[in-house]
Amino acid sequence: MKKTSALAAAAITASLLVFPSSPATAKSASFDRTVKCEQKDRDGRKIPTRVGNSVLGWKHFSGRHNIRKCGVVNGPLDGKVDKVKGARLEYYGYAWQGTKRVKLVVIVQYARKTDDGKHDAGKGKKIGVITAYCKNMKKCPDWVNH
Repeated sequence: MKKTSALAAAAITASLLVFPSSPATAKSASFDRTVKCEQKDRDGRKIPTRVGNSVLGWKHFSGRHNIRKCGVVNGPLDGKVDKVKGARLEYYGYAWQGTKRVKLVVIVQYARKTDDGKHDAGKGKKIGVITAYCKNMKKCPDWVNH
């Protein structure tokens, strides 16, 4: 009897590892609404940079584009909007180190949801920064973060 109970417990544990169904597991793969940084633009819009996920937000661009400091994102946001397409706003800025210069691009979704409806910031909130990157580069140089 003890052997059967031990085998049943092991089978249940194994099935939970293979087929997780807890809300915590489902939530960890979704969009994290936590605000990592926030900046007001020249027109008074409060623009959050949310933790996000691998598709958009801090988790997306901090790894993929090597932007690891809020100041790198907030710099362009502190200026004027350079391009508007509906709720999608683009801000441009520059980072310098000596004679080296890179153009920064920050893309914002200034709406509750993304255009495809897959991500929702919640009632009365904005998605905020979708991505940030150095123009014409796969990754920003490390010095941008200093």
